[in-house]
Amino acid sequence: MRSLCAREVIVTVISAASLFGADTPSPLSGRWDLTIMTSKGTYPSWMEFADEGGRPAIRMVGRTGSVHPVQNTRVDGPHLTFQDGTGRWVITVKDRKLTGQAPDGQLNGVTAPALKNETTRKAPAAWGAPEPLFNGRDLTGWLPDNPAANHWIAENGELQNTQAGANIRTARKFGDFKLHIEYNCPLGGNSGVYLRGRYEVQVEYEPPAKNDGFHGMGSIYGFIPPATEVDPRPGQWETYDVTLMGRTVSVVRDGVPIIDKAEIPGITGGALDSQEGEPGPIYLQGDHTGGLKYRNITIAVPR
Repeated sequence: MRSLCAREVIVTVISAASLFGADTPSPLSGRWDLTIMTSKGTYPSWMEFADEGGRPAIRMVGRTGSVHPVQNTRVDGPHLTFQDGTGRWVITVKDRKLTGQAPDGQLNGVTAPALKNETTRKAPAAWGAPEPLFNGRDLTGWLPDNPAANHWIAENGELQNTQAGANIRTARKFGDFKLHIEYNCPLGGNSGVYLRGRYEVQVEYEPPAKNDGFHGMGSIYGFIPPATEVDPRPGQWETYDVTLMGRTVSVVRDGVPIIDKAEIPGITGGALDSQEGEPGPIYLQGDHTGGLKYRNITIAVPR
């Protein structure tokens, strides 16, 4: 293992001239949990609007993919328009709620909850005993998102995805928790463990040049890179021990702390929903590649 170089995400935004004073925050400022309503159903999205010296700096997460900056931004009081890879967005804020038009449907949005981190939130007096989420025999307690394309099976005490198809999640939902999960990712494999169904801990052994630290093994996809790199072991069993309290996440990989009490800004691509204040399931990604195996999945919640 070796330490990674510290780095920052530099967000470059092409914006209109300053339309609000540096000492007067825009009513659009903050983080927003979005819901996009299309003719084929709804999907979650997320946006962060920051005032940088009276100019807007905006990044967002869409239905899939990573957090990214937006371009051609224009702000006129409570009105915002911008462009991203999917098209033009038109948004209005009133009473700390958003309405408007996404490229593929209408949208609404609410202020993302603070979910205060461990430095300001009271830690539980004690955690309960770990409970198994997978019985090793069948899929009891697990729900595929597309039963017709489901290739998850229980075999040899393992939860296996034999080929790309459905994702799968627990029927139970959780708030704060400590999760233990063992995974076996083949060379070329790509999966992920979604915390509350919203925040992806990346599992992948794709070609080294394909993913940077923000998108590689052990990252909170797009937002938080691992601070320490663990030697790759494709095709072998490895472990994640994850503690999630509010937005604060710690990840230990094979006994090595790789993320220590970091704040997750918002949902990651592929999230089930954007209702960040609500409990959510443990969700395993199965639509990218097959060959992934998981076992010994346990969870402990505050007493």
